[in-house]
Amino acid sequence: MILQEKNIHLRALEPTDLDFLYALENDTNLWKVSETITPFSKYVLTRYLENSHRDIFDVKQLRLMIEHSQTKQPLGCIDLFDFNPQHHRVGVGLVIFDAAHRAKGFATESLNLICQYATEHLQVHQIFANISEQNKESISLFEKAGFLKTGVKKDWIYYQGTYQDQFLYQYIVADN
Repeated sequence: MILQEKNIHLRALEPTDLDFLYALENDTNLWKVSETITPFSKYVLTRYLENSHRDIFDVKQLRLMIEHSQTKQPLGCIDLFDFNPQHHRVGVGLVIFDAAHRAKGFATESLNLICQYATEHLQVHQIFANISEQNKESISLFEKAGFLKTGVKKDWIYYQGTYQDQFLYQYIVADN
């Protein structure tokens, strides 16, 4: 399998992922990082799954499931978004859904794999991530992966009555 690490592999979405996606997308604790404010119906998610096969060059995004290599249990999702082949860049975001699966290296392996995929198969020169100043775990993850904080969007996120900054992190691929 192409997108495989020691403990996880990344795979395309399947119709059997509906219940997992429904729980993930409707978890209000995650809405602050996904910029979502309304729930998703199973009907809408079913339609999304039916169209998830579309090419990243067409829809400018790609969502993959993060799955445990041994148990085949879905752990979360990793997304490429705002793909711009003209300027050779793409955004990345990921979530490990169950807190019990966090801090076990699954996110690190997933981020490494998707960065390798983006540089080798999509020919991107840079990968970026937008991270809230409050999300210390993600900041640590991306910095350990070689991403550099290159910008601050002041008062970018309004959450629970206060404004928070959002950091722009970039990984620039070295020219070969």
